[in-house]
Amino acid sequence: MEIYLSRALSVIVGEVLLSSLIMSEPAWDLPVLSCLNSFIFSLKKNLEEKVANPMDFLKHLKDPVGRTRSAVRAADYLETTLKLLKIKLQLSGKWRFNVTDLLDRKQKEVISKETGCDYQIRSIKCPKHDIYRTITGECNNRKHSHLGSSNRAFARWLPAAYEDGVSVPRGASEGKLYNGFPLPLVRTYSCPDSSTYRRWKQGQVAWEEYRETVQEARDQLHCETDCAFKSPCFPIKFPPDDPRMLRSNLCMPFIQSASVCNPRTFTREQINAVSSFIDASTVYGSEDSVAKSIRNQTDHLGLMAVNQNFTDAGLELLPFENKTKSVCVLTNESLNIPCFKAGDKRVTENLGLSALHTVFLREHNRLVSELRKLNPHWDGEKLYQESRKIVVAIIQIITYRDYLPLLLAEETSKWIPSYSGYNENVDPTVSNVFSLAFRFGHVSVRPFVSRLDDSFQPLGSFSHVPLHLAFCAPWRIIMEGGIDPLIRGMVVDHAKLMKQNQLLVEELQNHLFEQTEVMGLDLAALNMQRGRDHGLPGYNDWRRFCGLSQPRNIDEFSEVLGNSKLAKKFMELYGTPDNIDLWIGAVAEPFVPRGRVGPLLACIIGTQFRNLRDGDRFWWEKPGVFTPQQLHALRKISLSKVFCDNTHIKKIPRDVFKVNSYPENFVDCHEIDTLDLSPWKDEPESVTKGMQLSKVCQK
Repeated sequence: MEIYLSRALSVIVGEVLLSSLIMSEPAWDLPVLSCLNSFIFSLKKNLEEKVANPMDFLKHLKDPVGRTRSAVRAADYLETTLKLLKIKLQLSGKWRFNVTDLLDRKQKEVISKETGCDYQIRSIKCPKHDIYRTITGECNNRKHSHLGSSNRAFARWLPAAYEDGVSVPRGASEGKLYNGFPLPLVRTYSCPDSSTYRRWKQGQVAWEEYRETVQEARDQLHCETDCAFKSPCFPIKFPPDDPRMLRSNLCMPFIQSASVCNPRTFTREQINAVSSFIDASTVYGSEDSVAKSIRNQTDHLGLMAVNQNFTDAGLELLPFENKTKSVCVLTNESLNIPCFKAGDKRVTENLGLSALHTVFLREHNRLVSELRKLNPHWDGEKLYQESRKIVVAIIQIITYRDYLPLLLAEETSKWIPSYSGYNENVDPTVSNVFSLAFRFGHVSVRPFVSRLDDSFQPLGSFSHVPLHLAFCAPWRIIMEGGIDPLIRGMVVDHAKLMKQNQLLVEELQNHLFEQTEVMGLDLAALNMQRGRDHGLPGYNDWRRFCGLSQPRNIDEFSEVLGNSKLAKKFMELYGTPDNIDLWIGAVAEPFVPRGRVGPLLACIIGTQFRNLRDGDRFWWEKPGVFTPQQLHALRKISLSKVFCDNTHIKKIPRDVFKVNSYPENFVDCHEIDTLDLSPWKDEPESVTKGMQLSKVCQK
């Protein structure tokens, strides 16, 4: 019997979890060192004029903050320095060369120091004793304090595949051959035919474009009108027969992900602005300054800040951004409601993501209140850290116990064997390939957001919102029934079933972030262009990495895909399976038995999640992190109970990760196991000493 996955499955991992794992930031125009300020000025100007295109929404959601901005700037200085050196050296001849090959170790050290890269990659002295995670992920690994921390490069599991071996993406040079064939335009495969414009059926999942880029200052870069590659512009060209090509010089804007300092080889590496660990950074942030700004600073009781203007029928809502101008206002100017604020700026990217953020904000504050009753002697910092520790454990348990076995099915134990303890030699850093591979969830997205009432029936005129009208629209939560209708929709509706001839719905293929403009973006094209931007090798290289066969012709590829017609189409476009872009090749594979991804994705996803677990010194099962009594209590938690404890919902399925029918598969919330917090009760030190003294006296 086929198991359909509910929207909640992709919501909890694809939205909350992966936001916590992946976020690469935009690159700035390298020759113009003031471009970061120009970018901010451009966005503010657009907001003041009350105009915004789809890329402006991405600008707002991906604006780097704090240390991310410093890390990006240092990397830009380094890359600019190398470009200027190459220009100077080329004056004496026309021969092609890699400037880094001409530099000795001393010269590289000088460049690293003067550009600020030396400071960015400095070693950190960790405290001898710690019981809580840092916000940034630093010092999780005592041997290598930077592993898994925010604002570091993604890990490379295979060497980068750049056109020039250093930084130029494959496909940037028109007419260049790869393995004897030219790379097709990424829009060629994604370009819709008449069947694409049908509204797909099957399933639903809240969607997040996990770690997309933002647009540069349009006045300076012209990434939409100049279709040539000029870093950081890497525009997506339209094929001649593309129905969306309105004029010959029009391109879909695309900005390269920002690089991070790599003074060892100077090969371009992309920055991951959030910590790698499954540490609920979407709730708490990956920057100390962000973490502080979203805490309640008035009562110092360990609570997270909440909205001061609105509630959700008495329950807490996320606070608003502290800005007079917000891109979210443009989705409904009459209501003037700005974007929400959370540990991750992408919180308002879509309604499902906002709902999940809100649930875990409430869960943190609920835990703080309960722990304060048990331990009135605890101060606010202790309450904050202990509640955060429990929330992190909840997300880790739900992910590995409930989600991954449904995703990987029979391949789960192969890639993620039983936990055997922390290993300081395991690198938990999120890999560059995983940052793209985990976008497989995009093919499970339905074209609308479903909202249901108390009886799990459509919520009147608010029941079905086209997906492109649900981006950056927090006003829909505040004015159209709160988060409960969204949670009910996630629980009841199943995800779109991926089909080889129906990968993305039109809402994502042609209307991404199309709130205020006619032309939206194309998520499939963005994914493939992003893979090239990140220097990811082709499909067969990753099949080889995973110990899978590498098809060489149509017959072999037909066997891998189980679809000769699709194999022929791929071969006509790419010439060879070696050239196929990872994302499109991986999502086209048939599922592993009873799973929801193909063999290649199972390998990449399983390998990454094993590293995230085994390389985490604060993993919830690691001896000493929790007491045996606390571990016993934590094993009873469920996402269903988290929903019950933090919404007005009274009935819920026991397993929200599978599709359930109402009312037969629903139970009252009080029938679901509750997290028993009594193992967290301790006695004040003075009381404990008094009891010990009393026992001595009695003896």
